[in-house]
Amino acid sequence: MKSLKLLFTFIITSAFLSSCVVVGDDYYTEPGISLEQVVSEYDLWYVDYHRTTGSGDVPYISKAFTVSFLNGILYANNNIVDIGRTGNGLGIDVGTYNTFNGLLETNHDLDGANDFEVTVLSNNEIRLYSYRQNVNYYLIGYNVNNFDYDKLFYENIEYFLQEYVAWEKTATNGGTANTFDEENYLAFTPENITTFYSSQDDLGTNIDTLDWSYVGGYEVYDVTGYEDLKILTLNYDGGDIEEFELSVINDSKIRLYHVSSDTTYDFSGRGFVQYLKGVNSENKAKENVRNTGRKRTKVIRKTKNRRDLK
Repeated sequence: MKSLKLLFTFIITSAFLSSCVVVGDDYYTEPGISLEQVVSEYDLWYVDYHRTTGSGDVPYISKAFTVSFLNGILYANNNIVDIGRTGNGLGIDVGTYNTFNGLLETNHDLDGANDFEVTVLSNNEIRLYSYRQNVNYYLIGYNVNNFDYDKLFYENIEYFLQEYVAWEKTATNGGTANTFDEENYLAFTPENITTFYSSQDDLGTNIDTLDWSYVGGYEVYDVTGYEDLKILTLNYDGGDIEEFELSVINDSKIRLYHVSSDTTYDFSGRGFVQYLKGVNSENKAKENVRNTGRKRTKVIRKTKNRRDLK
C-alpha cells in the first residue's frame, strides 16, 4: 500500500474501492485498494487503547494488545508475556472476519459479531469504528520482525505487572540497608491497577502459600525524557512509601532501583497468568489460566522528572 499523506475513509461498493486524499488544493486518487489488502497489510495491529474514544466497548478488542486479520482468521494477543512467541507472534485464534461488503465484519468465538468502518490514518495506522457500540479504536501496524516490544511493555506496564501471580526477588545489588530489603515478593492485582501486596516469606516459598501480610496502593509515573523507564511508588497502608525507578529486563524480569537507598533489586515473575479468549477454551483446565478476561482501561499517568526524585 502506498504511503498516504492524510486521513481518508474507505467507501466500498464492490470488492474494491477508490480512496481519496485531499492535501490543500491537490486531489489524489489511489484506485484498486481493497479493504482486505488494508487490514492484512501488517502481521500485527497494536491496539493503542489509551487513544480510544466513544461511549461503548467491544470486549475482545478491549482485552487485546494486538489483533491480526489474516486469511479470514482473527487472531489476538491477550497477554504481554510470551508475545512474539505465542502463535508465531500472532497470538491465539479467536474467531473469523470478512471484508466482502465494505465493512470489516468480525465474528469472535465468544463475543459474537461486530462490524467496523475502517479509516486509514497513515501508511501504518487505521481507525476502527463500531457504529453499534459507538467506539473508535486506533491501531498501529507492524510486521512480526519489527514489532515495537518496548512500546508495548512500557505503555502497558500496569498490565504486564499483573501477568504473574507473584514477583520474587532474585537479586539485590549495592545500596544501604533499608526496610524494603525484607520484602521478598510483590503482587499486583488484575482486578484494578491500584492495589499491590507484598510478602516477607522466605525465597523459594510455594506461591500458593505466600502470606501476603502487607497491602497498599501503587502508582506508575512516566519519566520526562525517557520512553524506557517508569517510576513506581508503593504506598503501604501503614504509611510507608517506597519509590523506585522501574525498568523491564525481559518478559519475566523487572528491575527496581530503590531511590532513597541506592539499592537495585531484580524481581522475576512466578506463576504466569494466561488470558485466553473465554471459558470455552480448550486450555481452561490449566493452572493460572483466566478465561473471564481482563478488560483494559485507559491509563492516564502523571509525569515526574528524574532529577526531582528523593
